[in-house]
Amino acid sequence: MRNLVRAILLAATVLGFTSGAEAQIAAAYAVADQTTGYVLESYKGEEKRPVASLTKIATGKVVLDWASKTSTDLAEQVVIPPQALEESGGVNPMGLQLNDLMSYRDLLYAALMQSDNTAATTLAYYVGAALRPAGGDRMRELGAVEVFVSQMNALARQLGMERTLFVNPHGLEPRRGLQPYSTAIDLTKLTAYAMKDPAFRFYVSQKERKVSFNRGGQVFQYLLRNTNELIGTEGIDGVKTGRTAKAGECIIISSQREPEVTQQGSKTLVTPRRLTVVVLGAADRIAAATQLLSQGWARYDQWAAAGRPMGNQAVER
Repeated sequence: MRNLVRAILLAATVLGFTSGAEAQIAAAYAVADQTTGYVLESYKGEEKRPVASLTKIATGKVVLDWASKTSTDLAEQVVIPPQALEESGGVNPMGLQLNDLMSYRDLLYAALMQSDNTAATTLAYYVGAALRPAGGDRMRELGAVEVFVSQMNALARQLGMERTLFVNPHGLEPRRGLQPYSTAIDLTKLTAYAMKDPAFRFYVSQKERKVSFNRGGQVFQYLLRNTNELIGTEGIDGVKTGRTAKAGECIIISSQREPEVTQQGSKTLVTPRRLTVVVLGAADRIAAATQLLSQGWARYDQWAAAGRPMGNQAVER
C-alpha cells in the first residue's frame, strides 16, 4: 500500500496533476529558500502540530552550541543515567543499559541519525547539568533535563519560532501536562540555523556510522543507519525524520544545487541554492518530500528569475 501511494503521488507530479493534491499529501508542509528564509510554498504552515523526533534538531544544535562555547571535547564519555532509560519511550535501538559509557559525539550520531531517545535524553541530562549553575536561582530549582529544554525553547525564541514549544529533548508526547508543538514554517527557521553549522551538517548527512559504547570495561560497536532514506539523492544532505501516532509521518530534508555565479562588473557574485522542505503528518513522508522538493525547485527557479523578491511569500494552498 505504501508503495502504491508513493507511486500515485510521484505520477501526479510528473504528469502535472498537482491542483489540490498538495493539500492531501500531508497535514502541513512548507518549502523555503534556506539562505533567506523566503517561503516558496506552504500548506497550513503556521498550524501548531506535534512534530515527533524533528525535535531532535533543536536538541542536537543546543548540544553543539554548548560544546563550541565551552570548548568541550565531544570525545568525552558520559554514563547513561537512569532518567535516559526511564524517559526513552522504549526507543533505545542500541540497547543501552544503565552505567554504559558513550561519548557525546556518538550520542549525537545516535540521536540525529537513528532517532535514539535514550541518547537524546542522556545528552540533555549532562548538558543541562552543566548549564544549570550559570542559570540563576530559577534554573537551579529545575532538573537537568528541564534546564536543557529551557535552552531549546530559548533557541526557538531567538530564531523567531513564536509558535513552538518543546517539552522534552526527544519529541514524544507526554501522557499528561504540556504537549509539544511547532509549525512547518517555524521548523524551516530551525533547520536553516542548524544547517549553517558544518558539524551539524556532517552528523545528519551520514547514511551509516559505526559508534561504540563501553559496558563494564568491554567495548561494543553498533552500526547506525540513517532513518532518512533520501540522503544522497537529489542533493539531499539532511535533515531528520520523525513519527508518533499523533504527529504522523514527518520529515525535514535539505537539498542543495550548485551555487549561482553571476558577474557584475569586476565583482563575482555567488548565490547559494539550498531548499528546506518540512513535511508534517504525511501518509508517506518520503513520497511527500520528494514531490514537494520537485515543486520547490520549480518555484525557486521562477522566484530567482524574478530577482528573488522578498515580499508576497507563498500563499497557503
